[in-house]
Amino acid sequence: MPTSTADPWHALSDPTRRRVLARVAQAPSSVTEIARGLPVSRPAVSQHLRVLLDARLVYVRREGREHVYRPRPEGLEQLRQELETFWAQTLTHLKTVAEQTYLGPPGSQGDPT
Repeated sequence: MPTSTADPWHALSDPTRRRVLARVAQAPSSVTEIARGLPVSRPAVSQHLRVLLDARLVYVRREGREHVYRPRPEGLEQLRQELETFWAQTLTHLKTVAEQTYLGPPGSQGDPT
């Protein structure tokens, strides 16, 4: 499993990693808490968390003997902005296609023949 990626989209391409991030987003959690109920080992969860750290999607803070992970809002905001851009482009394209379909082929409006 690669552990050094700065691309948040690549980091989230793994379904287990998305589940790890979802658990961190629910509440600040230790590796043990995150691993509970997942079908992977604690060391595997640690590797997934390293990838999420590299992608700047989570923070980690040492609390006593544990490392506690929290979501990184600015990393998630970057993803949200990119998704909004894709969505806006898709809606603009859909509007253009709908208008062309509604108006018919060029030259068909007002054509008495």
